[in-house]
Amino acid sequence: CSDLGVAIPDDADGFHSTRMSIAARAADVQDRVAAVQNDLNEGGAALHLGKQEHDALDHELRSLRSRTSNIPHDQVALREKLCAALGIPVDDVPFAGELLQVRESERVWQGSAERVMRSFGLSLLVGDARYADVQAWVDATNLRNRFVYFRVRDDTTRNTPTDINPQWLGARIEVQPGTRWRRWLHGELARRFDYVCCDTPEQFRRERRAITVAGQTKGGDERHEKDDRHRIDDRSRDVLGWSNADKIAALEERQRAIAERMQPLADRIATLKRVQDQLQLSAQTLAKMSVYGDYIDLDWRTPVRQIEERNDERRRLSAASDQLRHLREEMAGNDGLIEALENEINRTRDGLSDVGANERQATEQLREQEDTLAQPDAQQHLSLSADADTARLSMDMTPSTLRSCETDERRIREHLQALIDADDKAIKRATERILTAMQAYRHDYPAETTDVDASVDASDDYRGMLHQLETDDLPSHEARFKQLLNENTINEIANFQAQLLRQQEEIRERIDVINGSLTHIDYNSGRYIALELSQSEDPEVRDFRRDLRNCTEGSLMGSEDPHYAETKFLEVRAIIERFRGRDGLTELDRRWTVKVTDVRNWFVFAASERYREDNTEHEHYSDSSGKSGGQKEKLAYTVLAASLAYQFGLEWGEVRSKSFRFVVIDEAFGRGSDESARYGLQLFAKLNLQLLVVTPLQKIHVIEPFVSGVGFVHNEGGRESKIRNLTIKQYHDEKQRRQAVTAGVASS
Repeated sequence: CSDLGVAIPDDADGFHSTRMSIAARAADVQDRVAAVQNDLNEGGAALHLGKQEHDALDHELRSLRSRTSNIPHDQVALREKLCAALGIPVDDVPFAGELLQVRESERVWQGSAERVMRSFGLSLLVGDARYADVQAWVDATNLRNRFVYFRVRDDTTRNTPTDINPQWLGARIEVQPGTRWRRWLHGELARRFDYVCCDTPEQFRRERRAITVAGQTKGGDERHEKDDRHRIDDRSRDVLGWSNADKIAALEERQRAIAERMQPLADRIATLKRVQDQLQLSAQTLAKMSVYGDYIDLDWRTPVRQIEERNDERRRLSAASDQLRHLREEMAGNDGLIEALENEINRTRDGLSDVGANERQATEQLREQEDTLAQPDAQQHLSLSADADTARLSMDMTPSTLRSCETDERRIREHLQALIDADDKAIKRATERILTAMQAYRHDYPAETTDVDASVDASDDYRGMLHQLETDDLPSHEARFKQLLNENTINEIANFQAQLLRQQEEIRERIDVINGSLTHIDYNSGRYIALELSQSEDPEVRDFRRDLRNCTEGSLMGSEDPHYAETKFLEVRAIIERFRGRDGLTELDRRWTVKVTDVRNWFVFAASERYREDNTEHEHYSDSSGKSGGQKEKLAYTVLAASLAYQFGLEWGEVRSKSFRFVVIDEAFGRGSDESARYGLQLFAKLNLQLLVVTPLQKIHVIEPFVSGVGFVHNEGGRESKIRNLTIKQYHDEKQRRQAVTAGVASS
């Protein structure tokens, strides 16, 4: 009551009146506590946001002071993470914004350039050498941020245009001197930022792509845009340039403004916390007072008075009664006796507990002894078992003489039978080899072996024939035979083989040249066609090449083998007989000769559609089966265009207007689809071919964009033809005029 400034009640009425006023006051305090807490939450949230922004700016400023570029810290940190993971220098992957800045003389366009070029400025530049590693890392990493990078190809760096219209925004941008990305950046400025910088609204409305100093842009599709979410002169958002002094100053100014805005918030929060503490103390005190619900809980005077009255009455009664005093004395003596008896009972109870424990221990020991008597000793059991086993083994190891003899006899018999079986098998194999050799000899020399069988009994006859061959001295003619065979027949076969091999290499070389042209043709977006060769698995071609190779193997060095000349003679004779045509097989051998001597049949041709990025295969075309008509035509036109480039000796991309490259296409597009016909004509246009296209009128709408003149042929009644030569413009004008006349007649 003193803390709250409330008078202490003296009776029940005053107590109840005070309690009601405290309840109303407690409700008011709770409302004020809630209001103060709301104000604290709002102020705390605002202060927290301000502190976060202040800390973020401080972090960004520390990053900017350690370098010279204007790229935000989170993008710089992401690049550092990439470079650390791949082990590459940071300078190898710059941001475009680090290499570009608005020219000093064009600072009025700084804000507009920053708005339009922000996304490009935050893009990383990756060369061909680093592209594969960067692409794989980005794909495998959760970046938790937006990340844009450009692949800067080595070939496009050389071929990128560098001319920029002086009125374009790109012309007001300066590229960092000495950078190796300079040519590519010039090309991107010309291609991406061809906005005409307009000083007046009239000029802005006239231009197809334009930009104003205020940051409004206009695209080629009539799309207009102006993003004023940030002030156009806010240098704290700059990303372009290799000097960040302006950005640091802008961020420092923003940081000071945030600090100034946060100080009043902090003061107000401190005041609110003091008020909150006072209110909470009052609420606690009020809560303590509400614990007492009745005046009797606090009325101490009445109980004290009653206690005093009872004590006086007890003293009067005690002084007046001798019997009470005697009873008290007996009660004191009984208390001592009761205490002695209780001690005796406790000692007796403890003794009984010890006896019970001893009894349980004796019972357990008795049970263990009974178990021991019921089972034999383990060690004794093991000893007896070991003795029995030893005795049994001793009996088994003493063989009887009779049993040993029977075993030896059986083993010897089995050994001898195995030797006999092995000798029989050896004799059988030798006999089979002898009979096979005899049969082969009878097959090769049927006239000399008419009266001789292929049997072991006829071995003497074969020995006689061998003796006759040795006495006739046929080996003396072997050297002359071999000389004539090498100098004439085999040498001619070798020349013939060399011509075929030259044709084979010529085909490979031509395919390589054609593939060089195919590399520059976009068969599909990002993919090209490559022709592939593989050895034919046709058994006739394979066997012919093997036989031809066998005829010439060892012919230059010669051989000491006495059967060499005869073997070569037989191999050459077999090929020549098929070239000449064997009896009864003349037509079959003629077709065989045409097939195996046409070197194109030595190969299997296929087409491989590959990605231009890494030359990996997208699809393999072993033939055109399973493809639509349009796909077949497209593949055929692609190979045809490359073949024409080879035939005319063209180098892709060069223009030689005086060279002869005339091609006649007779109804080539008559049955094909419009898409495939247009694709073929685009390829021929890239080759700068001089085309004469003969086609019905149903394809004229496809061919029109690719021709400069028309020879219009008309046949009246099938009797005589007339031709009229027109330029394509004259053809279009007359066609429109005739259509207009026809439409007018129809309407009338």
